[in-house]
Amino acid sequence: MNAAFYLAAAVAVTATVLTITRTSAVHALLYLVVSLLAVAVVFYVLGAPFAAALEVIVYAGAIIVLFVFVVMMLNLGEAAAAEERRWIAPRYWIGPAALSALLAAELCYLYVSGAAQPSGGAVRPTVVGAALFGPYLLAVELASMLLLAGLVGAYHIGRHLFADGAARAGPDGPRGE
Repeated sequence: MNAAFYLAAAVAVTATVLTITRTSAVHALLYLVVSLLAVAVVFYVLGAPFAAALEVIVYAGAIIVLFVFVVMMLNLGEAAAAEERRWIAPRYWIGPAALSALLAAELCYLYVSGAAQPSGGAVRPTVVGAALFGPYLLAVELASMLLLAGLVGAYHIGRHLFADGAARAGPDGPRGE
């Protein structure tokens, strides 16, 4: 089980470093998905399958869909379309696919061998909910207020940009007007 933990942690760190160092947003998103899946495997190995499921559903699912939506919204026309066609080339998918295959093989091995059984028992969702609404209530509320402030700030910045016409203008001037 220690080997599985260290392997998943190494994949997570590698994918995170590759996420940070990529200049293309799509490539960074691919590596970010791999990083989040690796963290989910780490949670599973540590005996927290509920946290692993939440990691996959919330982060690797919903948040990445949001990021992909933003990348699609920032599409700048024909030059961006040509670059996206170049991204489809298989050589760009080798790194994320190899790291994902490594994680999938590790997870299959852990499931078949039964090595990932938690020593102290699995944490139930009711315990997580009781902790979030008990001693950690203040931290949860502060995090929600921070997210709300970010949402309101993004709305106001976006509203002013669109009102000024700056967001619609690309490198060659206004688009589609």
